Amino acid sequence: MPRVLLEEGLGREASGAEGPQGQAAQGSSLEPAPPPTPVPADGSPYWHFYEDVAARQVAEWAPAAPARVLDVSTGRPRFAAQLAAAGHEVVHVASTWSGPAVPPDAGTVRTVQADPRSLSWLADASVDAVLAESRALSTCLATEVFVEELHRVLRPGGRLLMVVESLVLGLARLAEQGRWAELADVPQADVVLVPDEDGAITRCFWPEELEGLLRGAGFDVDWVRPRTVLTASAVERALAEGGRTTRETLVAHELELEAAREGEAAGLYLAASARRPA
Repeated sequence: MPRVLLEEGLGREASGAEGPQGQAAQGSSLEPAPPPTPVPADGSPYWHFYEDVAARQVAEWAPAAPARVLDVSTGRPRFAAQLAAAGHEVVHVASTWSGPAVPPDAGTVRTVQADPRSLSWLADASVDAVLAESRALSTCLATEVFVEELHRVLRPGGRLLMVVESLVLGLARLAEQGRWAELADVPQADVVLVPDEDGAITRCFWPEELEGLLRGAGFDVDWVRPRTVLTASAVERALAEGGRTTRETLVAHELELEAAREGEAAGLYLAASARRPA
């Protein structure tokens, strides 16, 4: 049975657990202070850069001819609108209904209120492509089952683009929470689940794990790469000095770096492109 590491209620009571400075993590007043979070603040200009990179990646991945695209990027209708504007028919799945999810002039977008992790309402081989942005598969703990469902609804030759939280981010969040014992146990874990402060749990992946998961569901994997390679602090400094023109330059440089560092675990998020064999 795979070993699951759920970083909550583990290890803090384990005797002799050591932090990275060699100090015992249990009940010690010398416990290392948690490092700052690697995730930029909501208002950081980094996220404008990130959104530009994501939009370029989605545009490069999208089918060349008009196609039916299933969008399970819950809470993020931006990409549904982008794909519809490019001439695709988009089925956007929303877990809650709060009015139209996309602008009325976005093109052909059908919004379905449903659990995006349960696709029983979709027929086999009924869509040409699937987009799973916004960490959709990291918030689905039974990821293997969901990926098999995505394989089922894709037609032969259909394509999948997915984005998940990386193990790099998971490790950083553990360090931020001061969970040194759990960090030490990560190399032995087959699945790493990390709790958030609000009680939500996310699953983090390393590139080999993500590729193996996709192949195990029957996909041919095109690539697995970091969503972004440039660090948030480097991007924030550059944008503070150069503005919009610098952002465009950074985006172009980022896309070059990602292709060159395919298969590496750098960055907060991993993106993967795969297809159902024809």
